[in-house]
Amino acid sequence: MKAYVLIETTVGKTKDALESLQHMDGVREVDGVTGDYDIVAVVEGDSLADIGDLVTGKIHMMNGVSKTTTYVSTTAT
Repeated sequence: MKAYVLIETTVGKTKDALESLQHMDGVREVDGVTGDYDIVAVVEGDSLADIGDLVTGKIHMMNGVSKTTTYVSTTAT
């Protein structure tokens, strides 16, 4: 399964969060963006539960991450 995670960081923490995400298991792509969110990450897992664990147990708990919004892909790739 694949999902897109939109991440809002606290002021001055985007660069650190980007670096941490680039080395995190389950994160396939990560980009800094402009707009309401600071980072968009593409994550993958074997199940919806795996993606949920990655987002809530690792990404959302990172220092500097203030908010996440997750969109699960509905198309197989």
